[in-house]
Amino acid sequence: MADSGDITQLLDEARNGDRGALDNVLATLYQELHTLARRQLAGQRGQTLDATALVHEAYLKLSGKREAKFDDRAHFFAYAASAMRSVVVDYARQRLAQKRGGDLHRVTDLPEDLEGGLRLDDDMLALDIALTKLAAVDARLAHVVELRYFGGLSELEISALLERSERSIRRDWQKARMFLLASLRDESET
Repeated sequence: MADSGDITQLLDEARNGDRGALDNVLATLYQELHTLARRQLAGQRGQTLDATALVHEAYLKLSGKREAKFDDRAHFFAYAASAMRSVVVDYARQRLAQKRGGDLHRVTDLPEDLEGGLRLDDDMLALDIALTKLAAVDARLAHVVELRYFGGLSELEISALLERSERSIRRDWQKARMFLLASLRDESET
């Protein structure tokens, strides 16, 4: 992991409108973002979206937002996870539209972890819909899910980024998972 002090200084400069500082943050954290993307896409053989493409697409989303301001490292990674989520969901939508005319089936399972990576299919789209519902109810829980699933972070890494106890993050993850499972099941019954 890159030095927190340097990153914080660059983030401060980026927050004050220095686009070069944001570029430096992205360059400094590129390897960490690439590792997150690689974890996320593990097992996606034959896909046109690879870890490098995911990081580059997320970078374009991050650098293209003039209003993007990052208070600290945690905020940056949260924003990066959100950008990666957006790229992955858009990719899954496009792939499904080409493959089956965009029909969705609803999943009723939500794995505890994503060691095998995210599947870029209608399961991803159903998860995105459920996660959007969760964000409307409890943004903190949705944030933990986004960091875990789309950022590829462990509970320990999330607790360090958010400066909360690992136990608290684990409870949030369990609550979020229960909500998402219920939402996915409700959708599959409709």
